[in-house]
Amino acid sequence: MGSGVSRRGFLTRAAGAAGASLAGTRWLEAGAPAAPAGRSTVALIHGEERRKSVAEALTLIEGQILPVLRTKKYVVVKPNLVSTLQPLAVTHADAINGILDFLAPRWKGPVVIAESSAGNTLSAYENFEYAKIVPEHPGREVRLVDLNTEARYEELQILDDDIHLHPVRLAARLLDPEAYVICSTAMKTHNAVVATLSVKNMTLGAPIRSAPGAAERWNDKRRYHVGIRQMHYNILLTAQRMKPFWGATVIDGTEGMEGNGPSMGLPVPSQAVIASTDYVAADRVGIEAMGIDPSWVGYLAYCGQTGVGQYDLEKIDLRGAKITEVQKKYQLHRDIERMLEWMGPMRDLPPRLG
Repeated sequence: MGSGVSRRGFLTRAAGAAGASLAGTRWLEAGAPAAPAGRSTVALIHGEERRKSVAEALTLIEGQILPVLRTKKYVVVKPNLVSTLQPLAVTHADAINGILDFLAPRWKGPVVIAESSAGNTLSAYENFEYAKIVPEHPGREVRLVDLNTEARYEELQILDDDIHLHPVRLAARLLDPEAYVICSTAMKTHNAVVATLSVKNMTLGAPIRSAPGAAERWNDKRRYHVGIRQMHYNILLTAQRMKPFWGATVIDGTEGMEGNGPSMGLPVPSQAVIASTDYVAADRVGIEAMGIDPSWVGYLAYCGQTGVGQYDLEKIDLRGAKITEVQKKYQLHRDIERMLEWMGPMRDLPPRLG
Protein backbone atom coordinates (compact mmCIF):
# COMPACT_ATOMS: atom_id res chain seq x y z
CA MET A 1 0.00 0.00 0.00
CA GLY A 2 1.15 3.58 -0.66
CA SER A 3 2.07 6.45 1.69
CA GLY A 4 4.21 4.22 3.89
CA VAL A 5 1.19 2.57 5.52
CA SER A 6 1.49 -1.15 6.12
CA ARG A 7 -1.41 -3.46 5.46
CA ARG A 8 -1.61 -4.28 9.16
CA GLY A 9 -1.58 -0.57 9.99
CA PHE A 10 -4.46 -0.02 7.60
CA LEU A 11 -6.40 -2.83 9.20
CA THR A 12 -5.85 -1.40 12.65
CA ARG A 13 -7.05 2.03 11.61
CA ALA A 14 -10.07 0.64 9.77
CA ALA A 15 -10.90 -1.55 12.74
CA GLY A 16 -10.71 1.42 15.08
CA ALA A 17 -13.29 3.23 12.99
CA ALA A 18 -15.68 0.32 13.24
CA GLY A 19 -14.79 -0.66 16.79
CA ALA A 20 -13.35 -4.05 15.89
CA SER A 21 -10.27 -5.70 14.39
CA LEU A 22 -9.40 -8.44 11.98
CA ALA A 23 -6.57 -9.47 14.27
CA GLY A 24 -8.68 -11.97 16.21
CA THR A 25 -10.63 -12.44 19.40
CA ARG A 26 -7.80 -11.47 21.76
CA TRP A 27 -7.81 -7.89 20.48
CA LEU A 28 -11.56 -7.78 20.63
CA GLU A 29 -11.60 -8.90 24.25
CA ALA A 30 -8.98 -6.36 25.22
CA GLY A 31 -9.91 -3.28 23.24
CA ALA A 32 -13.36 -3.35 21.71
CA PRO A 33 -16.36 -1.55 23.17
CA ALA A 34 -18.43 -3.58 25.59
CA ALA A 35 -21.61 -5.30 24.47
CA PRO A 36 -24.90 -3.54 25.26
CA ALA A 37 -25.61 -3.33 28.97
CA GLY A 38 -29.26 -4.17 28.50
CA ARG A 39 -30.64 -7.67 28.39
CA SER A 40 -32.17 -9.30 25.31
CA THR A 41 -35.04 -11.75 25.03
CA VAL A 42 -35.00 -14.83 22.80
CA ALA A 43 -37.89 -17.24 22.28
CA LEU A 44 -37.13 -20.92 21.71
CA ILE A 45 -39.78 -23.42 20.65
CA HIS A 46 -39.21 -27.17 20.57
CA GLY A 47 -41.67 -28.75 18.16
CA GLU A 48 -42.18 -30.72 14.96
CA GLU A 49 -44.73 -28.44 13.26
CA ARG A 50 -42.75 -25.68 11.55
CA ARG A 51 -45.58 -23.27 10.81
CA LYS A 52 -47.06 -23.53 14.29
CA SER A 53 -43.66 -23.24 15.99
CA VAL A 54 -42.79 -20.06 14.08
CA ALA A 55 -46.04 -18.36 15.09
CA GLU A 56 -45.61 -19.49 18.71
CA ALA A 57 -42.04 -18.21 18.89
CA LEU A 58 -43.04 -14.77 17.62
CA THR A 59 -45.98 -14.67 20.02
CA LEU A 60 -43.59 -15.13 22.94
CA ILE A 61 -41.83 -11.87 22.00
CA GLU A 62 -44.79 -9.85 20.70
CA GLY A 63 -44.22 -7.33 23.47
CA GLN A 64 -40.94 -6.37 21.80
CA ILE A 65 -42.36 -6.51 18.26
CA LEU A 66 -45.67 -4.63 18.39
CA PRO A 67 -44.60 -1.19 19.67
CA VAL A 68 -42.19 -0.81 16.75
CA LEU A 69 -44.33 -2.61 14.17
CA ARG A 70 -47.21 -0.19 14.76
CA THR A 71 -45.04 2.75 13.71
CA LYS A 72 -44.28 1.29 10.26
CA LYS A 73 -46.06 1.49 6.90
CA TYR A 74 -45.36 -2.03 5.71
CA VAL A 75 -43.58 -5.28 6.60
CA VAL A 76 -40.68 -6.84 4.71
CA VAL A 77 -40.03 -10.55 5.20
CA LYS A 78 -36.52 -11.50 4.06
CA PRO A 79 -36.11 -15.26 3.48
CA ASN A 80 -32.93 -17.15 2.63
CA LEU A 81 -33.04 -18.46 -0.93
CA VAL A 82 -29.37 -19.23 -1.44
CA SER A 83 -30.29 -22.08 -3.80
CA THR A 84 -32.92 -22.42 -6.49
CA LEU A 85 -32.92 -26.24 -6.37
CA GLN A 86 -32.10 -27.54 -2.87
CA PRO A 87 -35.12 -27.31 -0.50
CA LEU A 88 -33.08 -27.99 2.64
CA ALA A 89 -30.89 -24.95 1.89
CA VAL A 90 -33.67 -22.36 1.88
CA THR A 91 -36.37 -20.84 4.04
CA HIS A 92 -39.34 -23.19 3.90
CA ALA A 93 -42.60 -21.66 2.69
CA ASP A 94 -44.30 -22.76 5.90
CA ALA A 95 -41.88 -20.63 7.92
CA ILE A 96 -43.17 -17.63 5.96
CA ASN A 97 -46.73 -18.82 6.51
CA GLY A 98 -46.04 -19.00 10.24
CA ILE A 99 -44.87 -15.37 10.22
CA LEU A 100 -48.00 -14.32 8.35
CA ASP A 101 -50.16 -16.30 10.80
CA PHE A 102 -48.57 -14.33 13.64
CA LEU A 103 -49.12 -11.02 11.85
CA ALA A 104 -52.74 -11.73 10.83
CA PRO A 105 -54.52 -10.52 14.00
CA ARG A 106 -51.90 -7.85 14.75
CA TRP A 107 -51.08 -6.19 11.43
CA LYS A 108 -53.45 -5.29 8.60
CA GLY A 109 -50.97 -3.46 6.37
CA PRO A 110 -49.08 -4.70 3.32
CA VAL A 111 -46.42 -7.42 3.50
CA VAL A 112 -43.59 -7.75 1.00
CA ILE A 113 -41.60 -11.00 0.77
CA ALA A 114 -38.28 -9.80 -0.64
CA GLU A 115 -35.09 -11.62 -1.59
CA SER A 116 -32.02 -11.14 -3.79
CA SER A 117 -31.03 -14.71 -4.52
CA ALA A 118 -27.53 -15.55 -5.68
CA GLY A 119 -29.34 -17.34 -8.50
CA ASN A 120 -32.67 -16.43 -10.08
CA THR A 121 -34.98 -15.18 -7.34
CA LEU A 122 -38.17 -15.70 -9.33
CA SER A 123 -37.16 -19.29 -10.12
CA ALA A 124 -36.54 -19.89 -6.43
CA TYR A 125 -39.99 -18.50 -5.58
CA GLU A 126 -41.51 -20.87 -8.11
CA ASN A 127 -39.47 -23.95 -7.22
CA PHE A 128 -40.11 -23.64 -3.49
CA GLU A 129 -43.83 -22.86 -3.90
CA TYR A 130 -43.73 -19.33 -2.57
CA ALA A 131 -46.48 -18.38 -5.02
CA LYS A 132 -48.84 -20.55 -2.96
CA ILE A 133 -48.21 -18.40 0.11
CA VAL A 134 -50.33 -15.49 -1.16
CA PRO A 135 -53.64 -17.42 -1.54
CA GLU A 136 -53.02 -18.98 1.88
CA HIS A 137 -53.80 -15.56 3.37
CA PRO A 138 -56.92 -14.21 1.63
CA GLY A 139 -57.79 -10.59 2.24
CA ARG A 140 -54.15 -9.71 2.95
CA GLU A 141 -51.90 -7.63 0.71
CA VAL A 142 -48.94 -9.98 0.28
CA ARG A 143 -46.59 -9.88 -2.69
CA LEU A 144 -43.26 -11.34 -3.80
CA VAL A 145 -40.41 -9.02 -4.82
CA ASP A 146 -37.06 -9.73 -6.46
CA LEU A 147 -34.64 -7.20 -4.99
CA ASN A 148 -32.27 -7.71 -7.91
CA THR A 149 -34.92 -6.69 -10.44
CA GLU A 150 -36.16 -3.88 -8.21
CA ALA A 151 -32.60 -2.52 -8.42
CA ARG A 152 -32.90 0.20 -5.77
CA TYR A 153 -29.84 0.35 -3.58
CA GLU A 154 -27.57 2.24 -1.21
CA GLU A 155 -23.81 1.89 -1.26
CA LEU A 156 -21.50 0.65 1.49
CA GLN A 157 -17.72 0.45 1.49
CA ILE A 158 -16.23 -2.95 2.41
CA LEU A 159 -12.76 -4.51 2.20
CA ASP A 160 -11.62 -6.35 -0.92
CA ASP A 161 -8.99 -9.08 -1.17
CA ASP A 162 -6.19 -6.49 -1.15
CA ILE A 163 -7.61 -4.81 1.99
CA HIS A 164 -8.71 -1.83 -0.11
CA LEU A 165 -12.13 -0.28 0.21
CA HIS A 166 -14.66 -1.16 -2.47
CA PRO A 167 -18.34 -0.18 -2.75
CA VAL A 168 -21.17 -2.70 -2.74
CA ARG A 169 -24.84 -2.08 -3.45
CA LEU A 170 -27.29 -2.99 -0.68
CA ALA A 171 -30.99 -3.41 -1.41
CA ALA A 172 -32.70 -0.16 -0.39
CA ARG A 173 -35.87 -1.92 0.69
CA LEU A 174 -33.94 -3.57 3.55
CA LEU A 175 -32.80 -0.09 4.66
CA ASP A 176 -36.21 1.58 4.52
CA PRO A 177 -37.15 3.33 7.80
CA GLU A 178 -40.82 2.89 6.91
CA ALA A 179 -40.52 -0.92 6.81
CA TYR A 180 -40.56 -3.43 9.65
CA VAL A 181 -38.01 -6.01 8.49
CA ILE A 182 -38.40 -9.63 9.56
CA CYS A 183 -35.59 -12.05 8.83
CA SER A 184 -36.66 -15.63 8.12
CA THR A 185 -33.73 -17.98 7.85
CA ALA A 186 -32.68 -21.59 8.28
CA MET A 187 -30.24 -23.14 10.76
CA LYS A 188 -27.23 -24.23 8.70
CA THR A 189 -23.50 -24.79 8.68
CA HIS A 190 -21.46 -22.76 6.19
CA ASN A 191 -18.47 -23.27 3.89
CA ALA A 192 -16.67 -20.05 4.88
CA VAL A 193 -17.88 -18.66 8.22
CA VAL A 194 -18.80 -21.92 10.05
CA ALA A 195 -22.52 -21.18 10.51
CA THR A 196 -25.18 -19.05 8.84
CA LEU A 197 -28.19 -17.74 10.76
CA SER A 198 -29.88 -14.31 11.04
CA VAL A 199 -26.95 -11.89 10.73
CA LYS A 200 -25.41 -13.76 7.81
CA ASN A 201 -28.75 -14.05 6.01
CA MET A 202 -29.38 -10.32 6.24
CA THR A 203 -25.90 -9.04 5.48
CA LEU A 204 -25.16 -11.37 2.56
CA GLY A 205 -28.74 -11.21 1.35
CA ALA A 206 -28.68 -7.42 1.09
CA PRO A 207 -26.03 -7.05 -1.67
CA ILE A 208 -27.75 -7.22 -5.03
CA ARG A 209 -26.72 -8.45 -8.46
CA SER A 210 -27.67 -7.54 -12.00
CA ALA A 211 -31.19 -8.52 -12.99
CA PRO A 212 -31.65 -11.58 -15.22
CA GLY A 213 -31.10 -10.62 -18.85
CA ALA A 214 -29.34 -7.34 -18.06
CA ALA A 215 -26.69 -6.28 -20.57
CA GLU A 216 -24.12 -5.56 -17.85
CA ARG A 217 -23.37 -8.51 -15.58
CA TRP A 218 -22.28 -7.94 -11.98
CA ASN A 219 -22.80 -9.55 -8.58
CA ASP A 220 -21.93 -7.66 -5.40
CA LYS A 221 -22.44 -10.76 -3.25
CA ARG A 222 -19.20 -12.11 -4.71
CA ARG A 223 -17.30 -9.14 -3.29
CA TYR A 224 -17.80 -10.62 0.18
CA HIS A 225 -16.17 -13.91 -0.83
CA VAL A 226 -12.63 -12.57 -1.15
CA GLY A 227 -11.07 -14.18 1.92
CA ILE A 228 -12.38 -15.58 5.17
CA ARG A 229 -10.75 -12.91 7.33
CA GLN A 230 -12.24 -10.11 5.24
CA MET A 231 -15.60 -11.85 5.09
CA HIS A 232 -16.06 -11.86 8.87
CA TYR A 233 -15.12 -8.20 9.03
CA ASN A 234 -17.30 -7.20 6.07
CA ILE A 235 -20.28 -8.94 7.62
CA LEU A 236 -19.69 -6.77 10.69
CA LEU A 237 -19.51 -3.59 8.59
CA THR A 238 -22.73 -4.51 6.81
CA ALA A 239 -24.49 -5.46 10.05
CA GLN A 240 -23.58 -2.10 11.57
CA ARG A 241 -25.11 -0.35 8.56
CA MET A 242 -28.29 -2.46 8.58
CA LYS A 243 -28.93 -2.92 12.28
CA PRO A 244 -31.10 0.22 12.75
CA PHE A 245 -33.58 -1.26 10.24
CA TRP A 246 -33.81 -4.78 11.69
CA GLY A 247 -37.12 -5.74 13.25
CA ALA A 248 -37.51 -9.37 14.31
CA THR A 249 -35.82 -12.57 13.22
CA VAL A 250 -36.94 -16.19 13.02
CA ILE A 251 -34.43 -19.04 12.76
CA ASP A 252 -36.09 -22.23 11.56
CA GLY A 253 -34.27 -25.28 12.82
CA THR A 254 -37.20 -27.64 12.47
CA GLU A 255 -34.88 -29.41 10.07
CA GLY A 256 -31.42 -27.87 10.05
CA MET A 257 -28.44 -28.54 7.81
CA GLU A 258 -25.07 -29.91 8.93
CA GLY A 259 -21.89 -30.81 7.10
CA ASN A 260 -21.21 -29.09 3.78
CA GLY A 261 -23.62 -26.20 4.11
CA PRO A 262 -24.97 -23.78 3.16
CA SER A 263 -26.42 -25.73 0.24
CA MET A 264 -24.91 -29.24 0.07
CA GLY A 265 -25.28 -30.46 3.65
CA LEU A 266 -27.37 -33.13 5.34
CA PRO A 267 -30.59 -32.77 7.37
CA VAL A 268 -30.62 -32.54 11.17
CA PRO A 269 -33.99 -32.86 12.99
CA SER A 270 -33.32 -30.12 15.54
CA GLN A 271 -37.05 -29.39 15.91
CA ALA A 272 -36.22 -25.89 17.11
CA VAL A 273 -37.44 -22.42 16.17
CA ILE A 274 -35.78 -19.29 17.57
CA ALA A 275 -37.16 -15.74 17.49
CA SER A 276 -35.93 -12.40 18.79
CA THR A 277 -35.75 -8.69 18.01
CA ASP A 278 -32.01 -8.97 18.68
CA TYR A 279 -30.45 -10.77 15.71
CA VAL A 280 -27.12 -11.34 17.47
CA ALA A 281 -28.79 -12.81 20.57
CA ALA A 282 -30.91 -15.11 18.39
CA ASP A 283 -27.81 -16.31 16.54
CA ARG A 284 -25.93 -16.81 19.81
CA VAL A 285 -28.69 -19.14 20.99
CA GLY A 286 -28.71 -20.79 17.56
CA ILE A 287 -24.97 -21.49 17.72
CA GLU A 288 -25.47 -23.14 21.12
CA ALA A 289 -28.33 -25.21 19.74
CA MET A 290 -26.00 -26.41 16.96
CA GLY A 291 -23.29 -27.38 19.45
CA ILE A 292 -20.73 -25.07 17.80
CA ASP A 293 -17.95 -23.24 19.63
CA PRO A 294 -19.14 -19.60 19.42
CA SER A 295 -15.56 -18.26 19.28
CA TRP A 296 -15.22 -19.88 15.85
CA VAL A 297 -17.95 -17.68 14.35
CA GLY A 298 -15.93 -14.49 14.04
CA TYR A 299 -18.53 -12.15 12.57
CA LEU A 300 -20.93 -12.93 15.41
CA ALA A 301 -18.30 -12.27 18.07
CA TYR A 302 -17.42 -9.01 16.30
CA CYS A 303 -21.09 -7.98 16.28
CA GLY A 304 -21.37 -8.70 19.98
CA GLN A 305 -18.17 -6.88 20.86
CA THR A 306 -19.16 -3.75 18.92
CA GLY A 307 -22.71 -3.47 20.23
CA VAL A 308 -24.70 -4.69 17.23
CA GLY A 309 -26.48 -7.06 19.62
CA GLN A 310 -26.22 -9.08 22.80
CA TYR A 311 -23.64 -11.87 22.60
CA ASP A 312 -23.37 -12.77 26.29
CA LEU A 313 -25.59 -15.76 27.10
CA GLU A 314 -25.78 -14.56 30.70
CA LYS A 315 -27.60 -11.46 29.46
CA ILE A 316 -30.06 -13.30 27.22
CA ASP A 317 -33.44 -14.19 28.71
CA LEU A 318 -34.87 -17.34 27.17
CA ARG A 319 -38.61 -17.88 26.85
CA GLY A 320 -40.04 -21.27 26.01
CA ALA A 321 -37.78 -24.31 25.79
CA LYS A 322 -34.29 -24.71 27.21
CA ILE A 323 -31.31 -24.93 24.89
CA THR A 324 -30.50 -28.40 26.24
CA GLU A 325 -33.89 -29.64 24.96
CA VAL A 326 -32.97 -28.93 21.33
CA GLN A 327 -29.18 -29.02 21.33
CA LYS A 328 -27.46 -31.18 18.71
CA LYS A 329 -23.80 -31.55 17.79
CA TYR A 330 -23.82 -30.43 14.17
CA GLN A 331 -21.18 -31.94 11.91
CA LEU A 332 -19.17 -29.04 10.47
CA HIS A 333 -18.04 -28.44 6.91
CA ARG A 334 -15.12 -30.55 5.71
CA ASP A 335 -13.04 -27.37 5.30
CA ILE A 336 -13.41 -26.28 8.92
CA GLU A 337 -9.64 -26.04 9.50
CA ARG A 338 -9.28 -23.60 6.62
CA MET A 339 -12.20 -21.58 7.95
CA LEU A 340 -10.53 -21.11 11.32
CA GLU A 341 -7.35 -19.59 9.88
CA TRP A 342 -8.86 -16.12 10.41
CA MET A 343 -8.22 -16.58 14.16
CA GLY A 344 -4.45 -16.60 13.66
CA PRO A 345 -1.96 -14.09 12.22
CA MET A 346 -2.02 -12.91 8.62
CA ARG A 347 0.51 -15.26 7.08
CA ASP A 348 1.24 -13.09 4.06
CA LEU A 349 2.85 -10.41 6.24
CA PRO A 350 6.42 -10.39 7.61
CA PRO A 351 6.21 -10.66 11.41
CA ARG A 352 7.94 -7.30 12.00
CA LEU A 353 6.19 -5.30 9.29
CA GLY A 354 4.88 -1.91 10.39
